[in-house]
Amino acid sequence: MQHYFFRLKKGLVRAVCAAGVAAALLLPAPVASAGAAGWGLAASAISGLLAYRSTLDAVLDMGNNADYQRQSLWQDRAANGTDGNAADIAAVDAVMGRLTADGLFVLPANNLPFVWHVNDSALFNAACYPTDYISVNRGLVRVLGGSEDELAAVLGHEMTHGLAHHSAETYAKTMATYYGLSLLNMATGVMDWQQLQALTAYSSAKLFTLPKEYEADEGGFYLAARAGFNPGGGAAAMARMDAYFTQQSRSLEEYQDPDEQKKENYNDHPDTLLREKRLLGLLKDYSAGHVTVEGRKDVCIDGSVLLAGRFTAEDYDDTAENADLLAGELGRLFHDEADAAGWGFAAGKPWADARAPLLTAAVRREGLTEKLSALVKAAYAGEAASGAREKLQQQEAKRAAAQAAAREALEKASAKDIKRMRMNSDIYSDYGESAKARALIDRALALPNLDDKAESLAVRGRALAVGGDFAAGLASADEGCALDAKNAYNFLNRADIYWMMGDRAAALADCARAAAADEKNPYSYLLSGLLYDEEGDHAQALASYRKLHEVAPKLRRIPDEYLKEIDPAALKEIEKERAAVKKAAAENAQQEKEEQKKQTQEKKAQGKQAQEKKAQKKDASYQQAQGQEAAQR
Repeated sequence: MQHYFFRLKKGLVRAVCAAGVAAALLLPAPVASAGAAGWGLAASAISGLLAYRSTLDAVLDMGNNADYQRQSLWQDRAANGTDGNAADIAAVDAVMGRLTADGLFVLPANNLPFVWHVNDSALFNAACYPTDYISVNRGLVRVLGGSEDELAAVLGHEMTHGLAHHSAETYAKTMATYYGLSLLNMATGVMDWQQLQALTAYSSAKLFTLPKEYEADEGGFYLAARAGFNPGGGAAAMARMDAYFTQQSRSLEEYQDPDEQKKENYNDHPDTLLREKRLLGLLKDYSAGHVTVEGRKDVCIDGSVLLAGRFTAEDYDDTAENADLLAGELGRLFHDEADAAGWGFAAGKPWADARAPLLTAAVRREGLTEKLSALVKAAYAGEAASGAREKLQQQEAKRAAAQAAAREALEKASAKDIKRMRMNSDIYSDYGESAKARALIDRALALPNLDDKAESLAVRGRALAVGGDFAAGLASADEGCALDAKNAYNFLNRADIYWMMGDRAAALADCARAAAADEKNPYSYLLSGLLYDEEGDHAQALASYRKLHEVAPKLRRIPDEYLKEIDPAALKEIEKERAAVKKAAAENAQQEKEEQKKQTQEKKAQGKQAQEKKAQKKDASYQQAQGQEAAQR
């Protein structure tokens, strides 16, 4: 998954290379041979290419599966809990709602709709899984003070990771690098396997992940700006993050020693202040080249200072953060208005604009209406000579063309992609998520290469029924069944609708139609077994389950009480498997407990070292001050 902030440490190096280590066990020991070097170079390239393609395909397939998306959510909840603060959740829901509705993006044909969750981790972080599941730590929401503009930049960044399949590509490239280097090392013997793993991890962080972080920052900038958020929110979030990590955080996983920031490391994210600078560069372009922030404090129009950010926080310096937000509002106005007339300047009246509440308050507080008016009018007057507005329009046209290309690619979605949309829609219905199920199947129905209209209509009917609209759902399913009476799934979807409506007789009749259409389809017997069991008709339920076991003995969906009568040996085998799974889970839990204990001990040792280093610095500073005082005497 892609994280908004994560410093690559020893544990992550091991994790990145884990799959490679497993593969290495299957390879012969490295052999140093000059004669084999040529073969090694060629084989490493071929191996890397094959590993990249196969891994990428596998991860992309996993990412386009609604079942795996739901499992991502369950795993996050199990590991990190759920934020108990309703305000945190409301803030994230509001931001993601606006981003997904109004942001600048086209959801690719092989992407799932975004799902998000605010967990209970206190760390400043968010992550996008390959399944377009976004995990948001409550620590990130709290540190950003619930600022929707800053949250929008962070969450837009995560959405960009998902839209561009960054996780899949980074993992595939990492595995390709490992396999390629492994074969090369077998031919040359230039390093041991631990060095190879470390080199793979370092290369992945610096060559693959870092560029995608910049790409995600840029994508998040335009996603948030198009959705109406302050375009300075991204830079402000970086300023806030830097202040938090260097001035406030008490967590060893987060704290950054300012003296260590510029040294070479395993970081897989760019330097925070560099990210702020680059995001301010995007803001300058967005404002037709007019708005900049100088010295992380002064907000300027064409190089002339309008006003400065203020220090308003109690426990950290938020000057840069406030300057970035003011610059963002100023930049939006230059972006949205083609001339000064749209700013609403009026002689003798203080300036105000509802689109820029922070800027309005600052201008009124400091009496800057005349200065702002003069700078703005001068800026527009100079655009003809500078070509600034024309350059902005060219950039906008380029982004519009990219969006048009993405929409065209979606229109050309293959029958395979459309079939996966239909499957995922049905899975969302399984989980009771009617809105997502309807959105996905409506998307499929609107595409030119729709492979099966009848089944799509039946799936849509079930999605509508899950949302409580039984009349519309039944009408859609009826149309699907009428179009294709040979597809058992059309009748099964309608049977489920009848079941939701409480009409078991009609549901059982459709189960019979499904079985007649395809006697090898196990789900007609499964559903009829459930229906008869619900009615209390044990004999009919047993007959249905017996037929299910006959056509699909490995499906494992027959209740124990019935399987005991149908196939006692199969039930014993299942019980043995359950016991083995339970035992393995207990062993894994014990291993995790021991690993956590080890990590806690390591953190304590690191904390002690950090405290000793701080004490040494403090002592050195005190001695230097004493020396200066003595010299003055």
